[in-house]
Amino acid sequence: MKVLVTGAAGQLGATIVRDWSDRAEVVPLTRDSLDIADAAAIDALVARERPQLLVNCAAYNDVDGAEDHPVDAIRVNALAVRAMAAAAERAGALFVHYSTDFVFDGATGRPYTEDDEPAPQSVYASSKLLGEWFGAEASRYYALRVESLFGGRHRRSTVDRIADTIRAGQPARVFTDRTVTPSYVEDVARATWALVESEAPFGVYHCVNSGLTTWFELAREIGRCLGVEPDLVPVKVADVALKARRPQYAALSNEKLARAGVEMPAWQDALRRYLVTVNR
Repeated sequence: MKVLVTGAAGQLGATIVRDWSDRAEVVPLTRDSLDIADAAAIDALVARERPQLLVNCAAYNDVDGAEDHPVDAIRVNALAVRAMAAAAERAGALFVHYSTDFVFDGATGRPYTEDDEPAPQSVYASSKLLGEWFGAEASRYYALRVESLFGGRHRRSTVDRIADTIRAGQPARVFTDRTVTPSYVEDVARATWALVESEAPFGVYHCVNSGLTTWFELAREIGRCLGVEPDLVPVKVADVALKARRPQYAALSNEKLARAGVEMPAWQDALRRYLVTVNR
């Protein structure tokens, strides 16, 4: 199978390229090799490569920056996705695209399912929801919503920031009232491949680790994994000035993914596995 991966230098894209290269012909695409804002360039490349699978890991992820640069966010998170979906359709390729928990408003008190109505609260969130809709213009298409990604070679996630602060013995400021479902990139990459192979019905899936947590409880778990008593400073969402609104309760249910035969490990297990690799 030939697989094209956009955003191949990023946190998730680089993991997919590395983990899938022993089972498929993976063609990594970075900003240097493809301008995803150029629809003609996307179409020409896909037509030339004739992949069986196109995986889009590229995204405009600056949530607050998108408030000031909405055109850039929509160009990358929506219009580029539409161009990729069209190119994949013409090539007869399966199209996989990653979305986000931010498509929801965070006003619920239970994990969101794929049947819940999106209600984006920011430019970034709206651009990602548009990407989901445009991606669905491909007849063979999976939109995988991920959340609070951690792992990968760059170590730039919130989990890394908290872990580094705890290791240094410094106070870590963490939200007590933001509920999330963390996603380990290794597990997301494995689950994506399993979903593609399963031939499950096309559509939207939540591809996150199992369970839910607040950032405060996650930080305490990091301390337990590191064998350190962390110095945690509790913070509430209302206490922090953020340009773009975040969903306060953002946990996602992965039961639909499980019904497709793809089980996701608990977030605590994923966190322990990741911290072991970092310590090495």
